[in-house]
Amino acid sequence: MTPFKCTACGYEYKPEEGDPAHNVAKNTPFADLPDDWTCPLCGVGKDKFEPMTMSPARVEEHVDKLLESESW
Repeated sequence: MTPFKCTACGYEYKPEEGDPAHNVAKNTPFADLPDDWTCPLCGVGKDKFEPMTMSPARVEEHVDKLLESESW
């Protein structure tokens, strides 16, 4: 699932963590957040969030960590 970043304050919504303070369960995709959900830090709406992308180097680092955690 793709994390999203608030363009106003930099808060990062991470679906695997959810937003427990606002009754959003873990593993809730950004698209499934309630329409009235707002940034927990600055209060802007969902329309002020952008998907976070990974550089190729970060993708490689992420894949390496996943492979290290697997028992082959």
